[in-house]
Amino acid sequence: MSNWVDFLPLLFLVLIFWLLIIRPARARQREFVKTQNELAVGTKVMIASGIFGEIASIGDDTIELRIAPETVVTVNRQAVARVIPADTAAGADD
Repeated sequence: MSNWVDFLPLLFLVLIFWLLIIRPARARQREFVKTQNELAVGTKVMIASGIFGEIASIGDDTIELRIAPETVVTVNRQAVARVIPADTAAGADD
């Protein structure tokens, strides 16, 4: 009985570590993968620096982002922080 009780604080620390570190990291990873899967030509996105634009083309590691009618920049695909929903993007153009 004494041996089991000795491991109780260690088990408690492992549980706290899992709840505070591992679980939120997995949720962020799932959200990142979901965002990357939503990328398509013509999708409006915001990159991590706060620049909004429309995807002009997609490569393996990069995307070309149209930020103005004649301005296309190449950014790392992982820089996409958020996909702007179509209904929000249409409302912003009005």
